[in-house]
Amino acid sequence: MKFVKMHGTSNDYIVIDARDVSADWRRLAQVMCNRHTGIGSDGILLVTSSSSAQIKMRMFNPDGSEAEMCGNGIRCLAKFVLDRGICSIEDGVLTVETLSGIKTIQVTWNGDQVTQVRVDMGYAELNPSRIPVNIEDGTTPTLDYPLTVEGIDLVLAFVSMGNPHAVAFIDTPVEDFPLQRVGPVVENHPIFPQRVNLSIVNTKGKDQVSARVWERGVGETLGCGTGACAIGVASRLKGFTEDYVNVSLPGGIIAVTLTNDYSVVLDGPAEEVFSGEWLDC
Repeated sequence: MKFVKMHGTSNDYIVIDARDVSADWRRLAQVMCNRHTGIGSDGILLVTSSSSAQIKMRMFNPDGSEAEMCGNGIRCLAKFVLDRGICSIEDGVLTVETLSGIKTIQVTWNGDQVTQVRVDMGYAELNPSRIPVNIEDGTTPTLDYPLTVEGIDLVLAFVSMGNPHAVAFIDTPVEDFPLQRVGPVVENHPIFPQRVNLSIVNTKGKDQVSARVWERGVGETLGCGTGACAIGVASRLKGFTEDYVNVSLPGGIIAVTLTNDYSVVLDGPAEEVFSGEWLDC
């Protein structure tokens, strides 16, 4: 089975053209994503056929769970299908079906290669019951929910970008936060019936934040597209930033643009690293 290794702001993926391939994808994700005995990645992306869009994306985390959406991943998938002529731009866009709906994509070319990808991520979901978060006070939006984990007091804002996010703005540097200890506890906290992604954020100005993200089913990653979107939404709702914000993550900067109704557009790079063939299918 042929694959391509790609990344968006160092959030790395194994991309497979699975239109004519059948496999136990949950098992393969666990094996292929292993950084010691496999290829190593933050997930596998499958290109599959769609009856409602030009192409469909499926994404499996390293623990074998399937994700509803992946902001960095969909940028890589767009580059993959366009660079190879699997799809072409129609009426200025590429449409991709995901478990969280159809996403519309625009790209920047350098010659015959896609270098930058702009994704219309759709509307942020702010209703706790639909994120989902099980809390007694289901105020919409919920921006200041107190949660104490591992002796650390967090104040969380809840956002879904097709997948659930909890965002905590802190005063101490994000580099010093014990994310490896706190992240898995928050991810699996009982108030999150589908688990959750956790972002720890420092505000740097009206158009700049820095963050680290613990991803559900993955662990800490160098970049997170849906996490950047959730951060952008939460920071504007709390009055920290405005309609445009650069989210600086360990792997690079992702640009997030918001509208008044909290529709979100994500801009960032997509890069191909290497290709190969996986023999154990």
